[in-house]
Amino acid sequence: MSVLWWIVLSGLAMSALALTGGIALLLPERAFRRVVVPLVALAAGALLGGALFHMLPESVRVLGNDLTVYAWVAAGLLSFLVLEQFLHWHHCHRPVSDHRPLGCLILIADGLHNLVGGMAVGGAFVVDVRLGLVTWLVAAAHEVPQELGDFGILVHSGWSPRQALAYNLVSALTFPLGGLAAYAAADGIDVAVLVPFAVGNFLYIAVADLLPEITTSPVPREKVLHTASFALGLAALLGIALLA
Repeated sequence: MSVLWWIVLSGLAMSALALTGGIALLLPERAFRRVVVPLVALAAGALLGGALFHMLPESVRVLGNDLTVYAWVAAGLLSFLVLEQFLHWHHCHRPVSDHRPLGCLILIADGLHNLVGGMAVGGAFVVDVRLGLVTWLVAAAHEVPQELGDFGILVHSGWSPRQALAYNLVSALTFPLGGLAAYAAADGIDVAVLVPFAVGNFLYIAVADLLPEITTSPVPREKVLHTASFALGLAALLGIALLA
């Protein structure tokens, strides 16, 4: 299968994950809260593991152990800080009473985030299909708990469940657009720089947005579960790197 088809299919698959928010309708609120935080912890570990064990080493291999690589990592961190600061973008899964951004603002911010993420994954596929698959997997790992959280916030803000799912899907369609943009630009620019850029994105999401969510519980049993879930995400990506 060609690189273009990998980008198209992976982009559509990522967009389809926007519908996972509907799972929240099938679960009692207490069960939903029990499931989502361990998922957030697992996603944080997977994001850090993918960034540190796969994407950053590949960036150094392709671009060299040059300051430019780390500058692009810093640019990825800064870009998502800007999104969060100026668009009030939030991946958090705290009770929605703590944070009630406007539904449209969430969708616009998520659309921008998905566009950047799609460009990063598309760039990774152009560099190497295997790297693209790993990048897609670690991006998808945080997409599920994010979509669950965003769905809950949209419904709480007054959107009907059908509206929340439909508009969430529309905002997710910018992901394949980003992938196609990276593919189209491959002949004109070095899309390999999008890989360390995505490293910065993933580091920011994991450290600034996700990790704080798993340290708030005062219950020792939950702390152990959340820490174990985080370690499992790290270990899974390390294992894949060792076996590759």
